[in-house]
Amino acid sequence: MVKRLISASYSDVAKMTAEELKQSIKASEGRTILSENVVIASPQAGDISNAEVAAAFGADLILLNAFDCFNPVVQGIPGMSLEEIMAYWQNPETNQINPIQILKELVGRPIGVNLEPVDESSTMFSEKLAISNGRTSSKETIQKAEALGIDFICLTGNPGTGVTNTEIAKAVKVAKENFSGLVIAGKMHSAGSDEPVVSNEAVEAYAKAGADILLLPAVGTIQGFAEEDMKAAVAIAKQYDLLTMSAIGTSQESASKETIRQIALTNKICGVDIQHIGDAGYGGLAPVENIYEMSVAIRGMRHTINRMARSINR
Repeated sequence: MVKRLISASYSDVAKMTAEELKQSIKASEGRTILSENVVIASPQAGDISNAEVAAAFGADLILLNAFDCFNPVVQGIPGMSLEEIMAYWQNPETNQINPIQILKELVGRPIGVNLEPVDESSTMFSEKLAISNGRTSSKETIQKAEALGIDFICLTGNPGTGVTNTEIAKAVKVAKENFSGLVIAGKMHSAGSDEPVVSNEAVEAYAKAGADILLLPAVGTIQGFAEEDMKAAVAIAKQYDLLTMSAIGTSQESASKETIRQIALTNKICGVDIQHIGDAGYGGLAPVENIYEMSVAIRGMRHTINRMARSINR
């Protein structure tokens, strides 16, 4: 049996298979925190990466947003100063740096990336934004994610990208055929597409396609998605042996500490396994005090201190 993630050291996590990591999260009984952070903005702490800051304040999992699999850049890690990044973009074939491997060594946490299953025919109710091929979900980007050593892929959509539930389900199947890590699937918000963010049909489609973790908007973050809706989605996920993750992807990650505590406790009551806190803060990272507040709210001070203080050399 594997160690639960909230008690595991880097040496334990580094040896876990995808299935063992999934079991380790499940064994943590709703006390796992995932921090999403932007990799192309100037980091919140200047010369160190947002991932390092998030880990220091209690994050168990790190999700990189705006990461381009074909032009892999993570600002704030050694070898990727602004000058080095500019030189790399001018001559990318000369770059031999694998930022994912460096980041793993720096933070001692599983590292994932967002890939977006854009639907070119989606009906939009907001302006559609174009993203690079390295950020969209395709067989090629998923295979590149595998080659980089990424631990999990999150198939979701940023605001205005036109990601749909149908395309997410299709992308799950492709991911399971080309990627050995965990696959997370679902929407935090509309992504600009005129369709329900969550539906029973979409949840079942993700499950049948082989998803490992169902992403759901945290209760309190989108209009009309209530506790009973979250509990119903969690129940369907359990029938298919999926874990669940509630996501704060509506800029409320930068709300008051009281708001974070309320969201965290409400979604824990609903039975989710992972709580995601988004990247809407200075430098593309949630305010660090809110990562900490979420941690204290769902697992108390003892586990919070343990996660914050545990050396990556253990």
